[in-house]
Amino acid sequence: MTDLLTARSQEGVEKGKARRAALPRKALAVLGDRPGDFDPISVLELQGVDRVQSLLPLRYSRMAVSEFSFLRGAAAVMAYDLGITPATGIDAQLCGDAHISNFGIFFSTERRLIFDVNDFDETLPGPFEWDVKRMLASAAVAMSSMNFSDKDITKVLLSASATYRNSLVGFSQQGNLDVWYAALDVESKIDTLRALFQDEHRSPVDDIVARAKRTSVQQAFAKLTTIKNGHLQFKDDPPLIVSSESLAQESPFAGETNAVIAQAFEDYISSLLDDRAYLMSTYERVDMARKVVGVGSVGTRCFISLFMGRSYSDPFILQIKEASPSVLESHLGPSHYDHAGERVVAGQRLMQTTPDMFLGYTRVQYGDEEPHDFYFRQFHDGKASVDISKLTDALRASAYIDLCAWTLARAHARSGDRMAIATYLGDKDAFDKAMTSWALAYVERNRSDYGRFLESINNGRLPATTTIEKT
Repeated sequence: MTDLLTARSQEGVEKGKARRAALPRKALAVLGDRPGDFDPISVLELQGVDRVQSLLPLRYSRMAVSEFSFLRGAAAVMAYDLGITPATGIDAQLCGDAHISNFGIFFSTERRLIFDVNDFDETLPGPFEWDVKRMLASAAVAMSSMNFSDKDITKVLLSASATYRNSLVGFSQQGNLDVWYAALDVESKIDTLRALFQDEHRSPVDDIVARAKRTSVQQAFAKLTTIKNGHLQFKDDPPLIVSSESLAQESPFAGETNAVIAQAFEDYISSLLDDRAYLMSTYERVDMARKVVGVGSVGTRCFISLFMGRSYSDPFILQIKEASPSVLESHLGPSHYDHAGERVVAGQRLMQTTPDMFLGYTRVQYGDEEPHDFYFRQFHDGKASVDISKLTDALRASAYIDLCAWTLARAHARSGDRMAIATYLGDKDAFDKAMTSWALAYVERNRSDYGRFLESINNGRLPATTTIEKT
């Protein structure tokens, strides 16, 4: 017997039908034309205004490594392109930066390895297909940079889009709790994953799992800390790691630093659930340092903070990342969260199956400066991501990107009107073809932007640690 739909579900079906009539799925293939005076480099320069200026050369150098690295750092540029293309108007919580390196493995609170989206700096509600477009475009750019044939790239993209569509349709037939609890538990599916990634040597998925298990707080503690003048502290390795002593000398408000940090942590604790707050109270805060992370995040104020439990064999490290308005807000309107850190935390909790139990946020005020928003999460808690360079053939690339597509569909099914999305997608491949066409077109646009980016480094418009030659 077929289940009767509730009124809310039926509304979703009707919405999906109406949006498909208003915007046929083939229209999603359109890559909008930019105005003649649009300058992608200006978008990056504007992002850099409020960042740590001494770190901008490192940011641009990391972006210059490849077309894929550039795309990773140029989320604001793609946000502009998404904003000038036709949109379904069917919203879900967007990752906002769903490129294929922003999926990975980490430990759940039950200490099981989970595969999920793992970066939410740009999260915001918006048209569900924007995440799909960024995911597929990033896959196309990565494979193109690795000299995959056009035929293989197209085949992989069509497969991933179909995986997203079929998974979303499948989730639309499930109960609310079933969707909410759905997860890709790595170890319970290790045989399946191993078969997908197997080669004549060691299976890459085993390498990823082993790396995740090695990536622990104890390993980070051993690598990043030292004893100086009888005190445990983070090593100074500028510009990648800048110790608290160096930060105090660097700040014009050095005398206020300790008080500001103490207040920031007090505010962070108040953002946690009571049990998490109590657990944090059992640790002693020892030191902090600024630590560069990622590609797109370079230049934002990112820190690590060291805590000790019952002994020196019981360390705990928090990562503290500056949160700015999402790059999507210029095109979708401001977040309803006044606090950018709260926006990130709320989005992660909504999209991830098992979000970090230490997620929290705070706002920091230095003197008369504008306040800075931050969010907190655990540092190195079994985290690992795939090495894109190891996706050396179409079969392996397709297997991995299909996992990303399933994961994104599950996140959207949790956070959006899955009946409306599923009805819009339908059971034919029109959506798959449109997404693939858009992603392939974006390869050329990204390549052109990347060329202009390298020229801007070489002519001195953008600072970089080295002069980059296009290859």
